[in-house]
Amino acid sequence: MSGAIGTAAVIVTFNRSAKLMKVLDALAVQTMPPDVILVVDNASTDDTAALLTARAEGDPRLRHIRLPVNAGGAGGFHAGMRVACQMGAAHLWLSDDDAYPRPDALERLHEALSRFEGETGRRPSFACSRVEWIDGSLCEMNCPRPVWDWARFVQPRGGWAMVDSCSFVSALVPAWAVRKHGLPIAEYFIWFDDAEFTRRISRSHPGIFVPESVVVHDTPENRGVNYGLVDDASLWKFVYGARNEASFRRREAGLISVLAFAYGARGQMRRHRVPARLRRRIYGAILRGLWFRPKIVRL
Repeated sequence: MSGAIGTAAVIVTFNRSAKLMKVLDALAVQTMPPDVILVVDNASTDDTAALLTARAEGDPRLRHIRLPVNAGGAGGFHAGMRVACQMGAAHLWLSDDDAYPRPDALERLHEALSRFEGETGRRPSFACSRVEWIDGSLCEMNCPRPVWDWARFVQPRGGWAMVDSCSFVSALVPAWAVRKHGLPIAEYFIWFDDAEFTRRISRSHPGIFVPESVVVHDTPENRGVNYGLVDDASLWKFVYGARNEASFRRREAGLISVLAFAYGARGQMRRHRVPARLRRRIYGAILRGLWFRPKIVRL
């Protein structure tokens, strides 16, 4: 059944039905639309289910996967990507429920993957879009990480930079990469699940950044992931992020890497005068990450 479906869109949502409908509207006018749209619903309590049921009556591509509990972004993408691969999708387009792709965004990702392979003989593990905020500026939290030789295939006439991680906001992942390297870690719940997954699949080959593919991320603020920004409202996300990154670093590079991460987070928080009570929560999360070793599920 492998390859029976060209592209499966996997969108994870939780109580943002109005924005989710805008995402689906944007997918409906794509120049290269997905063959199936899997909306993974993290047990929303708003009108998400009713709106999806009504919409599915006019769009046979739409599938509503409702989880019994809120499994976070990580658990949602884990579940949706598993279903997409089981359906035989050749490519998976991953995105949040508040990111609106421009009409040619998916087509540009597919074109870039195909041309890169044809021109270089290399097979990227993913392709990611330029993510803009609502004012057209770069979305700070969705900037991919370049590899050391990122400019190797960038020429005056064009080309794409190589990156080894990106967010789950408009990332096109070939199914072979998921089958070879496994699914995102569901236990991460939220934050760093996308970075861990894309860095893991990049072991085969780095991904590529495709700036001509653009999505708009409709977040309340344009803020990056900097531990100097920790406050009472955002603490819970940073706690997950600190634990997850510490766990990843311990697995991949050992204790020294975790200590370097802790030192960097400490410096950011001290420079921005994050209250001591909040800093202690972050340090505690990093310590928990030393022993947090969830398994990678392979298909």
